[in-house]
Amino acid sequence: MTASQSNLAGLSRFIFRAPNWYTSLAFALLVAAVAGIGAFDSGEADAVFRGIFFLGQDAWEGIFFIGIPTVVAGFATPWVDRYTGGRLTYNRASLLALICEVVIVAVVSVAALLAYLVSWLDQTFVFDALVFALASVFALRLLVVMAVSRTSLPVAVLPASIQSAVAAALLFVYSGTIRYLADGGSALQAYLTPYLNESAEAPGVLSTLSPQQFGLLGVLCVIYAAAVWVFLVAVDRPWRRSMGVSMLDFLRGFIGHVAEGTRELEDFFEQLGEEAIVPVTVLAFRTDDGAEKARFVLPMIHPGPMGEIGGGNLPERVAETAEGLAFPPHATAGHDFNLVTEREVERLIDAADRAHQRIEYGDDATGSVRVQAGDAKLLGQAFGGDGLLVNTFSPEFADDVEYGVGLTAREGARTNGLEDVLLVDAHNCNNGLDGPDLGHVTPGSPRSFDMINAAEAAGTRLGDADEAPLSLGTAWEETEWEPQEGIGPLGIRAAVVEVGGQETAYVLADGNNMEPWLRNRTVDELLETVDAAEVMTTDTHIVNTVEADNQIGAEIDHGEFIDAVSGLVDRARADLESVEAGMATERAEVTVFGNDRTETLASHANAVVSLGGAYALAVSLAVIAISVLLFFVT
Repeated sequence: MTASQSNLAGLSRFIFRAPNWYTSLAFALLVAAVAGIGAFDSGEADAVFRGIFFLGQDAWEGIFFIGIPTVVAGFATPWVDRYTGGRLTYNRASLLALICEVVIVAVVSVAALLAYLVSWLDQTFVFDALVFALASVFALRLLVVMAVSRTSLPVAVLPASIQSAVAAALLFVYSGTIRYLADGGSALQAYLTPYLNESAEAPGVLSTLSPQQFGLLGVLCVIYAAAVWVFLVAVDRPWRRSMGVSMLDFLRGFIGHVAEGTRELEDFFEQLGEEAIVPVTVLAFRTDDGAEKARFVLPMIHPGPMGEIGGGNLPERVAETAEGLAFPPHATAGHDFNLVTEREVERLIDAADRAHQRIEYGDDATGSVRVQAGDAKLLGQAFGGDGLLVNTFSPEFADDVEYGVGLTAREGARTNGLEDVLLVDAHNCNNGLDGPDLGHVTPGSPRSFDMINAAEAAGTRLGDADEAPLSLGTAWEETEWEPQEGIGPLGIRAAVVEVGGQETAYVLADGNNMEPWLRNRTVDELLETVDAAEVMTTDTHIVNTVEADNQIGAEIDHGEFIDAVSGLVDRARADLESVEAGMATERAEVTVFGNDRTETLASHANAVVSLGGAYALAVSLAVIAISVLLFFVT
């Protein structure tokens, strides 16, 4: 992972699930009532309503002016949006309405505080701020509707304007009602007099409302809509020129994933994807009665990009298909080999099934060997001429190994004594997202040659090693740790292979890399009871819906993790029994992000976040300046 990719991965901290629509709207009414008490001054109108509304007129005005438009927007926006071909759901629309209400409350509250502190400001200023807030939320809603529903500007205006339009309508109706109850006379006169005779006054705070303010709201909405269109065209142009896709598609997919966990982001990734052929290797162990005891499955794919998007949940999906205890470790592949959609996982599973059916089992294996070349430290063991190789750079920091590097190392081991190879990137020591280069092992780098040389040396040693009958013991614990703490649903799994009196422990933790030195401390503890050991991670991106670098050991106690691993290895040793083993490889054709696509996407997304933010600020300051000028003019 490069620095720009890590910045993009950092966006995962914004991922959350939207509450149900009724939760959002109930909270919206509460906030509106509190805001009304703090912002509105009912004045002499209290005498009219004090006996009717037990919450007080100020709270009622907050609910009426702010809360009810939020509720109406939460219900009406999805209906109007879907009628015009959009995709907003009730949960998304309610969340959007609540966010817009918070914007309105913040603006009105600040205005009320200023009116209280500055003597020459009155309630007219508060309602001017309310008009400005209503225009601002219209712009925000317009941006989101256009991003989510991908409708044109004129069409998007309809659902985007609901919250502001309802608030303006209620201001009109409520002010007329107060005049009617306070002064009597005809209803027509109460509602229309202020617009025919500007000298007429309404009681209390609503005397500050004037026809100009409603007209000003309409003018501001037109200006803000133009500003949103200019902003979207400006930030979208680089995406279309260099990648042939729209930034709005990415924003729509991201919002869909944030709000409701939809797969819309996969639709965007699918537009970027390229076809790739990847090996899928299976190492299976079965007992004397033919029952499968364990299965190592390694598709040369990166389990990303985040959450359950694409192949983010690949380890669990693979594990569900195994008859015995499944071990889906991390392959030698980086983010360019992320699957674009979850549907692609089925192709990998089909290839794994085909490979499993072709396995020829044997009951002999070699002992394990440890080979080091530069920073690369490789643990290898052969089963009937096929090799299981696990590479680590610990205690040096490292992240993903590029597909080309892993493929070259795998072929190097095959040409130096092994028939087939399952090459694992242990992915077990990194320092998070610090630094410009996060330990990515790229072609041509010193570490790439270290790994290739280690694989070739391991192939030579294992090809010449003596074989003996093997035994296998396994153990698994889901653990009490959650993805928020860096451990996915597969928990921790251990396999102990015994050949000729030598015991080798393979431990797999369902997480995304490990904190520095945790792997070394764990292996040192295991070497007190076994002859060789390695700790691997699946690199599941389920844990990255919380943080971009939610590594094992960042949230959980290191001592507790080591104790859990040691206990599982002891249980696996107690489970040792005679087995047969075999390996086979099939190829799968899948759609992945493609060469350099991840870096390009990360660069463009980071540019939008940085430059787009600055441009948005510039546009916002411009329209605010125009708004202030219009307020003074009118």
